Amino acid sequence: MRVARAGAYWRPRRQVSVPPANARDPHAEEAAISDPVTLERPPAPATAPDDAFAARLRGFGPVGLLAIVAILLGGNAFVAPLVPLPVGAGLALLWAWRSRTPWRAIGWVRPRRWAGTLVLGAAIGVALKLAMKAVVMPLLGAPAVNPAYHFLAGNRALLPFAIYAMLEAGIAEETVFRGFLFERFGRLWGRSPRATAATTVIVSALFALAHLQGQGVPGAEQAAFTGLALAGLYLASGSLALPMAAHAAFDLTALAMIYADWETRIAHLLFR
Repeated sequence: MRVARAGAYWRPRRQVSVPPANARDPHAEEAAISDPVTLERPPAPATAPDDAFAARLRGFGPVGLLAIVAILLGGNAFVAPLVPLPVGAGLALLWAWRSRTPWRAIGWVRPRRWAGTLVLGAAIGVALKLAMKAVVMPLLGAPAVNPAYHFLAGNRALLPFAIYAMLEAGIAEETVFRGFLFERFGRLWGRSPRATAATTVIVSALFALAHLQGQGVPGAEQAAFTGLALAGLYLASGSLALPMAAHAAFDLTALAMIYADWETRIAHLLFR
């Protein structure tokens, strides 16, 4: 009979240590820490005091109404002839920032294609001015020459300032009338088709009144029609970029007519 050698089939047993019942398990603690369910969320911060003021600015109480009046009456501050500072537009942007109103709500949205938007807006503005000068205003009985700005005819010294004033008007007036006021009326009574139509008419009337003092009744009539067209561009595009480009091109075309003394010729192009 063969006898196995000592240790040929014997292996030492592995000793397993059993932790005491009250011992901590580091792996369990790690899992508890990484488990988001077991974490205690920090208490929500208290409402900041400026939130209440922002809400009042967005509302239609005394603070909100005062902001609207200040922006509409702000207009432009002229530091020199034909050198306006856009006080009203600046206040509108300040209102949007302080009231925590999204920039998109007042039309300050970047267009998808800057070049295409500017070219399209410029083409619309030029065509709109030619149509107003050659067709609409003669039918309304307006004089062929704009007396408020006829001093710019051939005035090379003031031409750079006049160009700046036309560009400033395109940006500032669209910010206040199509941007800020459309947001206010839209928040006041909604954005249904009827409400939007009412907003368009009221804002265009206010736009016309803003031109009454400086340009008289013909200027207010032209502004009313132009305001309707610019409002349509804003509603169609959802951005102020297109009406701003069209507005600036409209005013620059008017300036070119006055400077070159072509007003009478274009006004009598169809109607003698």
